[in-house]
Amino acid sequence: MKGLELSKRFYETYGAPMLSEKFPELEDKLAIGLVGDGSECFGYDDDISRDHDFEPGFCIFVPDDIDSRTEFRLERAYAKLPKSFEGVDRLKISPVGGSRHGVIKTGDFYLAKTGSRTGFTTLEEWMTVPDSCLAAATNGEVFRDGLGEFSRIRRAFLDMPQDVRLKKLAGHLIMAAQAGQYNFKRCISHGETGGAQLSMIEFADHAMSAVFLLNRKYRPFYKWTFRAMRELEKLSELADTFEFLISSDNEPATASAKADIVEDIASMIITELQNQGLTDAVCGDLEKHAYSVNDKIASAKLRTVHIMAGGGFYDKDKCNANARQSEDKIRGARI
Repeated sequence: MKGLELSKRFYETYGAPMLSEKFPELEDKLAIGLVGDGSECFGYDDDISRDHDFEPGFCIFVPDDIDSRTEFRLERAYAKLPKSFEGVDRLKISPVGGSRHGVIKTGDFYLAKTGSRTGFTTLEEWMTVPDSCLAAATNGEVFRDGLGEFSRIRRAFLDMPQDVRLKKLAGHLIMAAQAGQYNFKRCISHGETGGAQLSMIEFADHAMSAVFLLNRKYRPFYKWTFRAMRELEKLSELADTFEFLISSDNEPATASAKADIVEDIASMIITELQNQGLTDAVCGDLEKHAYSVNDKIASAKLRTVHIMAGGGFYDKDKCNANARQSEDKIRGARI
């Protein structure tokens, strides 16, 4: 049984009756579900996942202004639920007060994942948070939400502004171009097979991020990226290709084939950019398409931030300087 199903059944069997009996006055103020860190929240858990942090547990998200006495009573009641369910033991350490399961203030949960208790109000805030954090804040399932506040914030975090999507997409496209369409072949020519492999890893990393953005999905923590990519609606077929690129050797014949595959991937990404009306460039160079995507950003302030800021180098007021430094490092690596 998957962790999410186990969690929901445990809640329905023991959690819901406990809350109804002991806290009837709170039922309309609580959100119940399984959201956050852990493969079970993404539905990616298997038998190996059970070796840590796996248990029949759920989250009780409470309003930020809940009084401490009531919060303590909830924690105690949750801790007293059966110690085993469906043959799976609960964790010995009571998971309360901000852990993966148990009683968690709504604002505390979102603050820990995104840096904001209630949702972002500026484009800058959106740019400073990795997509993997947003994925962890919006995954899993909300079983019920009496007050609706937890779900309201959840929906807000799921709605990435178009300008932010374009900035991140442009950044990942230009980084993919630098690594895959330029530096990989340069490294091979210089006999730097290790450097070539790092270039290919960089290409795959940024190109895969671009694919998630084209699907309007948050890319999860790196170890689940391939699993998540295979579930995407668009370009999911590239997952196996990316896996080959980063796991194969760089002997002459293989390296030549990999260079051709990079161009094939670039062509597929460009086609999807065109299908979505995100580029006006007409060529096979991802870098030129990156600048075209960036030009479509409506916010002049965000549009003029260095293009590489979207590829993971955004740092609030220092973003332009940091991005230039990062670009210098990349260009300096061209041997």
